[in-house]
Amino acid sequence: MKKLLTLLLVIVFWAGTQDAMNAQKYSNEFLTIGVGARAHAMGTAVVAGQKDVYATAWNPAGLAGLAPEEGLEIGAMHAEWFGGVGNYDYLGFTLPLSGKNQRLGFSIIRFGIDNIPNTLTLYEADGTINFENISEFSAADYAFLGTYARAFPKPKGELRLGGNVKIVRRTIGQFANSWGFGIDLGAQMDRGDWTFALLARDITTTFNAWSFSFNDSERETLSLTGNEIPINSVETTNPTLILAVNRKFNITKDIGLTAELDLIATTDGKRNTLISADPVSIDPAFGLEAGYSDFIFLRAGVSQLQRIQDFDQVERLNSRPSLGLGLKVGKLNVDYAYTDLGEDDGRSTYSHIVSVRLGLKPKQ
Repeated sequence: MKKLLTLLLVIVFWAGTQDAMNAQKYSNEFLTIGVGARAHAMGTAVVAGQKDVYATAWNPAGLAGLAPEEGLEIGAMHAEWFGGVGNYDYLGFTLPLSGKNQRLGFSIIRFGIDNIPNTLTLYEADGTINFENISEFSAADYAFLGTYARAFPKPKGELRLGGNVKIVRRTIGQFANSWGFGIDLGAQMDRGDWTFALLARDITTTFNAWSFSFNDSERETLSLTGNEIPINSVETTNPTLILAVNRKFNITKDIGLTAELDLIATTDGKRNTLISADPVSIDPAFGLEAGYSDFIFLRAGVSQLQRIQDFDQVERLNSRPSLGLGLKVGKLNVDYAYTDLGEDDGRSTYSHIVSVRLGLKPKQ
């Protein structure tokens, strides 16, 4: 395990320092939003504790936390971000392999903004405005994830390893599209009530090849309005390293508490995070989950700690808080999360997230 951790650390930070000058900040950022209402309610601090179908998007090693006898598990999520402007959806499933303690998972993620007005054809050739020329288009990002995970039982606790192969498809109406490819690697290790985890996201550096298609009229409009005409290009996503620790507490026979802290280290240059440096910045996330009789769960978390200045040039620490509720009835889990992206400008940017998870055990 120590050798594995050392190897992942060396690869991630070497890749980060080599490509920091060429990488685009926040590239493929829709994948860092994450899936599952449980995770969002806990401030996205679930890299060590997620052990279900949603682990494909958080830490592929967690997929092996499902015992083979649990059979098929299906997960689905719908979230509305920025007060309903953007829609974020997930659908995935996992099933055990015939080999011992091995699982496969397949997932699709979509983040899209629909009904965007296309005003490139607003003006006629004589300069008059024709609103009937306005059409609508969508800007959508897709990710297809194939996941493999395996558990290795040890005397002191289980070790789980996993990896994602992901294909990224991004489109902006009929004007632009790209294809991307990347790999994630993760590990989880149990030690009594503790779980330690490491995730190397985009460990190979993820590449998106963009192509653009504008007709002559659209190019002319872009030029006349002072806009640059984009050209075919390649966008890169630098590796991100996440270290996480999870601790379970048994308060009473029926009441349990889980706490987790994640440290997210990005390598694409200086960011506005709690620990900001170039090329590595660190953003912490913290989450709590209280459960009663494995039936009802209350969750809270905080993430995205940023230093901001108000109009009086007074600096303060801003954060993204979250709350949530979960219910488990048999093999059906229904989760809800409420999170606010911030309302410094006086506008509410709340988001409601709902997800379900269903297990289907094979007949004996």
